[in-house]
Amino acid sequence: MTQRLVLTLSSPDRHGIVADVTAFLAQHNYNIEESSQFEDRQEKRFFMRTELAAVNDSATALETLKAGFEQLTQDEPMVWQISPLNDRPKVVLAVSRWGHCLNNMLHKWKAGSLPIDIVAVVSNHNDMRDLVEWYNVPYHHLPVTKDTKAEQEAQILSIMEQTQADLLVLARYMQILSNELCEKLSGRAINIHHSFLPGFKGAKPYHQAYDRGVKLIGATAHYVTSDLDEGPIIEQEVERVSHSNTPEQLVEIGHDIESVVLYRAVRWHAERRVLLNGHRTVVFRR
Repeated sequence: MTQRLVLTLSSPDRHGIVADVTAFLAQHNYNIEESSQFEDRQEKRFFMRTELAAVNDSATALETLKAGFEQLTQDEPMVWQISPLNDRPKVVLAVSRWGHCLNNMLHKWKAGSLPIDIVAVVSNHNDMRDLVEWYNVPYHHLPVTKDTKAEQEAQILSIMEQTQADLLVLARYMQILSNELCEKLSGRAINIHHSFLPGFKGAKPYHQAYDRGVKLIGATAHYVTSDLDEGPIIEQEVERVSHSNTPEQLVEIGHDIESVVLYRAVRWHAERRVLLNGHRTVVFRR
């Protein structure tokens, strides 16, 4: 089987980066099948994502290729990664009592359209146990109170370590992660929320939106940081609504959007299409 890899990189922009990378890959008998680049002119930073395939059996093995690329870039502050294209990140999902995002993630994963391995689900409630176990995924009920928060988060970390999980996805997990956990999972945790934040904080955001007569509702998926709901944005979507929609209808529409947006964000992360750019992201979407 032909070895297929994906290379991602970001670095200070300079003349000739693409030429250097493509020449290196050709020298090691790899053919470029797909490539995307972006130059952030404001930050003077360059981003690139490239899918490559071995030309023949003489193509350099992965570890040797990585060692060679390390030498190529040793004189510049480049952040890069080369990995097998079919590598599937192991994911732990966290949920509370609303299961729309969880159900969509499980369905897309089982259907084969979400390139991840869901290794566990954690929850501070037991409501979603039957659904999760129907998919033959381990379910961990981890109740939490103000006094047990540190212990409960340690259990989440322990489950991630035991399952060798690469990513924690908050699929409407209605608990605020501590600063310590956010730091430990920097770049490895994705959250979904209604995009009314920060305009409609707190309980019943869709009812608040109804009271204000909004005409657009939506959702935002972002990386988790210690700044609540302020992490780098991966994906957003909106849908137009009208005066005729009830609060309950807004909730239903909002849940559908949240499910789609979270799915896209996790898929693009898994496909290594999301590169961090300070407080923002570069997303080489399909």
